[in-house]
Amino acid sequence: MNSIEISGSKLILLKGDIALEDSDAIVNAANNVLWMGSGVAGAIKKEGGQEIEEEAVSKGPIEIGEAILTGSGKLKSKSVIHAAVMGQDLSTNADTIKRALISSFEIAEQKGLNSLSIPAFGTGVGGFSINACADIMIRETIDFLQRTVILKLVRIILFSDSDLEVFKSRLEEIFSRKQ
Repeated sequence: MNSIEISGSKLILLKGDIALEDSDAIVNAANNVLWMGSGVAGAIKKEGGQEIEEEAVSKGPIEIGEAILTGSGKLKSKSVIHAAVMGQDLSTNADTIKRALISSFEIAEQKGLNSLSIPAFGTGVGGFSINACADIMIRETIDFLQRTVILKLVRIILFSDSDLEVFKSRLEEIFSRKQ
């Protein structure tokens, strides 16, 4: 299972490059200073341009678990949400991932965004377990989509086939229990 419909909205799991997504916003798994070095942030900066990082840094630092919105430079998406999933020590945990995801959803709703593409938070540079990440992100996304009337499409963009399989398996297990 790689997609579900929830209260008129859709959650889709895909393998791909988040920097190439054309959603209203893509989400950057950021550090709290909002520097864009490697991983997802580096890919977004490389594709979209230095101006994304410059705008983000001018709005930081932010609290770990919070998020901010910037322009998208040369990206296909209309904007970038930078969610602080780690501090400068580059470590993260379940609570931080959950808070950063909820902050991203809240910004999307406040700005009237209809579609959002999100990477697996904290699983690259942050070293967080892909299994635990899948559990948190799928549960929180389903919960949010049951409440929102604005956000109509969430795509979780995974880096590898194995990450996609983990998320698909968790989606099937979690969604079947919620029905």
